[in-house]
Amino acid sequence: MDWNSPEIAFFVQAALDEDIGAGDLTARAIVPGDLRMRAQIVARRQVVVAGLPLAERVFRALDGAARMETRIAEGGEGAADAVLAKLDCGARALLTGERTALNLLCHLSGVATLTRSFVRAASGSNTKIRDTRKTLPLLRRLEKYAVRMGGGVNHRMGLYDAVLIKENHIAAAGSVRETLRRARAFFRGSGDMPEMTAYDSFAPFAAQWDEAVPIQVEVRNEAETREALAEGVDCLLLDNLRPDEAARLVGLARGLRPGCVLEISGGVTLENVEAYAAAGADYIAVGALTHSAPAADLSLLVESGPRL
Repeated sequence: MDWNSPEIAFFVQAALDEDIGAGDLTARAIVPGDLRMRAQIVARRQVVVAGLPLAERVFRALDGAARMETRIAEGGEGAADAVLAKLDCGARALLTGERTALNLLCHLSGVATLTRSFVRAASGSNTKIRDTRKTLPLLRRLEKYAVRMGGGVNHRMGLYDAVLIKENHIAAAGSVRETLRRARAFFRGSGDMPEMTAYDSFAPFAAQWDEAVPIQVEVRNEAETREALAEGVDCLLLDNLRPDEAARLVGLARGLRPGCVLEISGGVTLENVEAYAAAGADYIAVGALTHSAPAADLSLLVESGPRL
């Protein structure tokens, strides 16, 4: 993650603008402009840390002289009451930026913490835990970064970097076989090109599309699995199956097409992920990593009194 990129600077400023508006009335009314303070970011419960550089940039956007001393590295674990970082900052900037910084840090650390729990639960296998596109709009890159900090791996970043044929695509085309035929024809240049006029900002991606783009098909039963494998699919997504059903289809796929990448998704929880991992797929996709992660319990505590 490039924390100094224009995209991060824009995001931080937009987040602050949303909260501050015309100004922080409380801080301006009460806190002297030349006052500086020290503070700590503290974990109330055990946490996997993700997002401290982003929190630091929130404070720096308000006070260019703000300094953060990180005590636990990104992806590291902090116990309850652990100090994650120390801050030296203008008091107004500290109090004005506190909620924005903590909102982001708590969310990203929550994603990383939940991901670590899934990774540990599946650690007795070679199956990797990865995320989905079930992310909050405009937070995808940050949330997927947090997944990596938790020990998970990323699936596609968006619709532009992989083909994932799902049940509604199959319904629109008529069959698994027909969806694959159309996808391959598209990359060979013999299929219908999409209308791009409404999405001109996406046009640069078109030059990158080629036959090297992975094609994955979601299947729900043995018939669809056999049909996809017979068509030489690159990747199979076994969706909404019981662990025993998933294990049976993984065995089938390994026998018919050993090089096919296999993924399991749908209904995976911390309670059953070990059973799904035992099925032997390459990946387990867990939407909950990003759409249902509880926020980490973190606080910002002032460490010292006024420093004029």
